[in-house]
Amino acid sequence: MIKIAVLVSGGGTNLQAILDKEKQGLLNGEVSLIVASKDNIYAIERAKKADKKYVVICKKDYESKEKYEEALLDILNSENIDLIVLAGYLNILSEDFIKKYPERIINIHPSLIPSFCGDGMYGLKVHEAALNYGVKLSGATVHYVNEVTDGGKIILQKAIEVKEDDSPESLQKRIMENCEWIILPEAINIVCEKIRKEKQDV
Repeated sequence: MIKIAVLVSGGGTNLQAILDKEKQGLLNGEVSLIVASKDNIYAIERAKKADKKYVVICKKDYESKEKYEEALLDILNSENIDLIVLAGYLNILSEDFIKKYPERIINIHPSLIPSFCGDGMYGLKVHEAALNYGVKLSGATVHYVNEVTDGGKIILQKAIEVKEDDSPESLQKRIMENCEWIILPEAINIVCEKIRKEKQDV
């Protein structure tokens, strides 16, 4: 079984979409670990309800980013993690960290990359930017993580129409429900199959 770690920083709605697919037997891997970037986020409650192992690794508890990433690597290695899924994870991982998991870290972003992405573009800011620009389509993208924020190769995208009366909040909700929750588990399945084949070829 391909072992998956999901890294979260907030409510964990995308985490829930992954856990739901796993429960339905529709995930090509196993969620073995959930890593929260801070205490008291609802994603931890979701982990508990699903009876999943979780840890809290808070960046501010470490004297440097290097020490923080060392702690993160230690727990990932101890659980023999094959695939890292960033699901609303707000910490930017260093190039050194990413190099240890080439094409084994994926991220979901709430726009059609390359639009409205990059440093500082997350959450409602993305949808505000899309509406201010007047786009007629928006959506979500799952991509591999590389050293450029939101710059890795695209795995899947899904678009929806932007409505005349959309607010950032309504657009966010529709993109989550109609795009993110669908393509994130699909992308995980694609990458899990790729990893499985690579392991068989070794």
